[in-house]
Amino acid sequence: MDADQQRSWRALMMGMTLLNDRLDADLRARFDISLPEYEILVRLSENSGAMRMAQLADSLAHSRSRITHTITRMQRAELVERRNADEDGRGVVAALTDRGFERLREAAPVHVNGVRDYLIDLVDPTDFAALGRAMNTVSDHLVGDRPGIEMR
Repeated sequence: MDADQQRSWRALMMGMTLLNDRLDADLRARFDISLPEYEILVRLSENSGAMRMAQLADSLAHSRSRITHTITRMQRAELVERRNADEDGRGVVAALTDRGFERLREAAPVHVNGVRDYLIDLVDPTDFAALGRAMNTVSDHLVGDRPGIEMR
């Protein structure tokens, strides 16, 4: 990388780290959930309230063991439940509970406002659109051979 590329790369890495840390801290402080747990609640809500664990892991680009541990924590907090898949009885499904849906409903405005405050409102709209196009190109390249992990 040349010097300009190195500066841009480091800025991207630092900005994403700080942004994720701040969004995570806001959710933990107000709702006692992490950013990955929030994303799980979002994915479940967008899929009729339930998803196979393997599909959920793929949609978040998490390992199967990581998703299992996270779902276990969320199950203890009564945000999700696990059950056998109706279709074949072999798979395991994570399902949103009423309490999980309520937590998502409460947390969503705080998360969206954080994304606006810490990113969207700080960046020129043209730069934000360019960032979206650039990251879509990266995502398309990296998920090309694994369409199951498509998460947009």
